[in-house]
Amino acid sequence: MRKGDRVLTTKVETFSNYINGEWTESVSKKTFNSINPANNEEIVGTFQASNEQDVKSAIEAAKKAFPNWANTAPSKRAAILNKAATILEQNADQLAEELTREEGKHVKDAKNEVIRSAQTLRFYAVEGQTFTGETFPNDDPNMNVSTEREPLGVVSVITPWNFPISIPSRKIAPALIMGNTVVFKPSSDTPLIAVRLVEALHNAGIPEGVINLVTGKASDVGDLLVTHSAVRAVTFTGSTAAGEDIHRKSSFTTRTQMELGGKNPIIVMDDADVDLAATLTVNGGFSLSGQACTGTSRVIVLKEVKDAFVQKLIEKARALKIGNGFEDGVKIGPLANAKQLKNVMNYIEIGKEDGANLVYGGERLTNGEYNQGYYVQPTIFTNVNHQMRIAKEEIFGPVIAVIEVDSYEEAIEVANEVEYGLAASIVTNNLKRAHQFTKDIQAGTVKVNRTTTGNLMNAPFGGIKSSSTSTFRESGRVGLEFFTQVKTVYVGY
Repeated sequence: MRKGDRVLTTKVETFSNYINGEWTESVSKKTFNSINPANNEEIVGTFQASNEQDVKSAIEAAKKAFPNWANTAPSKRAAILNKAATILEQNADQLAEELTREEGKHVKDAKNEVIRSAQTLRFYAVEGQTFTGETFPNDDPNMNVSTEREPLGVVSVITPWNFPISIPSRKIAPALIMGNTVVFKPSSDTPLIAVRLVEALHNAGIPEGVINLVTGKASDVGDLLVTHSAVRAVTFTGSTAAGEDIHRKSSFTTRTQMELGGKNPIIVMDDADVDLAATLTVNGGFSLSGQACTGTSRVIVLKEVKDAFVQKLIEKARALKIGNGFEDGVKIGPLANAKQLKNVMNYIEIGKEDGANLVYGGERLTNGEYNQGYYVQPTIFTNVNHQMRIAKEEIFGPVIAVIEVDSYEEAIEVANEVEYGLAASIVTNNLKRAHQFTKDIQAGTVKVNRTTTGNLMNAPFGGIKSSSTSTFRESGRVGLEFFTQVKTVYVGY
């Protein structure tokens, strides 16, 4: 691995599962390697290839720990989250370097993600202590009617690789503060940062069995994380296909929360600041190498400004530096793995075959420093028909499709016709039109003159249509609702 001009040599360490308060090997005795996507010859670490027996042990440990944890004072649960946050903050530089080696994003972005995760733990440590029931007026002066919020029990947390500590944090923190116990299964592409998060909770003094970690492939751990009778809730972020599979396999008494795919549009109106629109598109579509569920993948632009917009977009894409996340000035790192690389390159070929005009990028970089990494140029297609696959299907890479329309009404029709409804944005100086957009667009996260990417830690996040189960939102105070059930209490005197 190269950090600046300094070559770092790192001993490959083997990491364990965390079950019932102990770091343990998988029953299978098998392991797998996590690979640096910027240099696929470098092994970041070796991890447990868990099987169903490991998952069963983790669930049973969580089930056993639940009664005591549910009855633990909220202030004590909060103290553990706050201490774990401090541990993350104190080790932010090391964790950021490990995250960059494992996932590929720039080290500054990685550090910001670690710090945000610590902030998330602190946010829920506070909010969870004030998330209570209600008291209801009634006609009987000798009766009190109120609700209480109780924890569900064992929660399965299944997370992706693109934000491998911030997404788990916003699921695990509210689950724990409300008194649930957790079995955490991270992506096999980013298990190291998951280990570090659990280490922070362990070192903060969390009781045994309250948080459990199993690493490995979904095909190896089976369906127990979803189908085991002790699992009361499943929170998942990933592809729509995987989310649908989980939702189908869950019993009707198991609560599910699915944050899934997106095909997020940014609409550029004829009165828009074209330079701003191009900047927002580049930031939304090419940051994290396009590997964000809220990433901008479609630009729906009014014909009056289309040519000027495309010219600006190409200029800004050309200025982006591609490379290792440890290099200064790098804006686009590698794709996360070989599968992602193949998928993105396939879609670029599909775009060409369907008749879209490739006006920039579209090539895999293989020379020199790029030789051992999964690097792809930022890619821009124009003359895209809204029925083409690159305009309808999630690519999850640095590929932007530019679709020309004649009116606002047509822009809304094109934006809404896909199966997804996660995030959307409009660039305009017309406040009335901007307000109308927030009503017309079918998306769970709606923005005006901002990128489609990014969400506040203290604001709700989620999608509609095939982007979510549309049941419970993540993030913010409402993120606590999924992890509680309401009991109504009538007391007569």
